[in-house]
Amino acid sequence: MRFTKGMLLTAAIVPLVAGLSGCASSFIEVKKGTERVSVADANQIAACQSKGKITVSVLAKVGFITRSADDVEANLLQMARNNAVDAGADTVVKGESQEFGKRTFDMYKCRP
Repeated sequence: MRFTKGMLLTAAIVPLVAGLSGCASSFIEVKKGTERVSVADANQIAACQSKGKITVSVLAKVGFITRSADDVEANLLQMARNNAVDAGADTVVKGESQEFGKRTFDMYKCRP
């Protein structure tokens, strides 16, 4: 079997892009205290104090490869938890998603 330049280029680029898209999740810092930030539904925060709203965004595509929705959502949630710690919040509620890779979260202080 003969390999063309295009086949060799594809064989070299695809693993590189796939590797980079997998590594994108490791670029999100995990701040101390984020493990104590809960995710709640809007109907569960009636007794909580609002700590504001944050819109976060993460890398949704690496080159021409679209990252998995699960990885993107996990990164968005980690960034929301990081921001919640900074704001003195212990709970986040997922809000709207204007586009893939971008989401708004409400932050609350629910525990004493």
